[in-house]
Amino acid sequence: MNPDFNDKNYNDDAASSALDSACRLTCGIDFLTDFWKEKYLQEYIKNGGSKIKFITGRSGSGKSHFLRLMTSIAQDEHYKTVRFSAKNIWMHDFRELYKEIFLQCGIMECLEGISRHLIREMGFDPEEIPEGMRFIDYLSENNQFDALTRREIRTQLKHIFLENPMLDNNFALACSMLTGSILGYPVLEEQNKNLLLAWLEGDRTIKLSQLRALDFYPSRITKYNARHMLRSLTEVIHLGGYSGLFIAIDDLEILISRSSLEPVHYTKMKREDTYESIRQLIDDIDSMKHIMFVYGFDRELIDNENAGLKSYQALWMRIQNEIVGERFNRFSDMVDLDRLAAQEYTPDVIISISKSLAELQKNMQAAPLDLETAVEIAAQARTGAIGIPRLIQNIMQEVGIDV
Repeated sequence: MNPDFNDKNYNDDAASSALDSACRLTCGIDFLTDFWKEKYLQEYIKNGGSKIKFITGRSGSGKSHFLRLMTSIAQDEHYKTVRFSAKNIWMHDFRELYKEIFLQCGIMECLEGISRHLIREMGFDPEEIPEGMRFIDYLSENNQFDALTRREIRTQLKHIFLENPMLDNNFALACSMLTGSILGYPVLEEQNKNLLLAWLEGDRTIKLSQLRALDFYPSRITKYNARHMLRSLTEVIHLGGYSGLFIAIDDLEILISRSSLEPVHYTKMKREDTYESIRQLIDDIDSMKHIMFVYGFDRELIDNENAGLKSYQALWMRIQNEIVGERFNRFSDMVDLDRLAAQEYTPDVIISISKSLAELQKNMQAAPLDLETAVEIAAQARTGAIGIPRLIQNIMQEVGIDV
């Protein structure tokens, strides 16, 4: 058997390398990332909370870098993480978001973690089961697979899934059957396993009548029930041994883009449906546990009053910051990276960033910035249309790092 999730190193070498590289470029924003790591990832979300945050700023302010960094930090804190661009998913249909989240989460890994928990609850040590051997085969080999044991497995599956108020009934039943297939009891054929996974994913191509042989009569996952299914998915992730689910969605400004080069184009109806979908998520988020959403977008999505967030008052009233003080508020749900930069990106910090970039790109012969240039960048950022990280990148002449 694989080691228990609580002991497992969730990050492969590539993820660890990405985190190491990203952390070397955190000067300035570590004022915020360290705070989020401690207050949200290590405490609030891990302990059952839920949160939605919004990250904005001018072009080059570091939004995408911030989302990548927080995703890496969340992985390091044992979260299941999902990151994608709004350019690649139709945002107006929450079923599409749910499907992408589900596909990136790897639910079978979570169910394997739950199966190990079940084995321990029955008084066995999953570490003693040879790798590749099912629990039922292990019991049979030791003459312990009897009627009482079968009954206890069913009782445990019922308690974990079917009696859990956080789980949709059909979602719970599907996960119970899939976990049983991992244990080896109740038996589930491969074809039926794939059908259950397809239904959980929200696959519209499967025929629901095919599931009747399993005594399973679900309705399809739609944009109307997808949020409830996401709540169920997050609960299964937590039961599987993870701290929670962290979701980063970038490039939300695609909602108002009119560029012919973009892969998707939103009509007014689809854009407003997207705003309404986010509004509903905000209203429902307190019913979820162990989940954090972060949306990233260019400042234009706020400044465009005809088509941007302000055009949909039902959403804007929920996300605008009512109190704006002199100091940057790290608890704020609407995070302006330009405002953070104005407070934290001193000339010394700018030089430190340039040193990190130069170190990462030794083969490019990139030199750190001097004090005079750093002062000029800080001044230019106060009045220009480009954020400090991009200005540093441009001046350092194609260092090859997207900050």
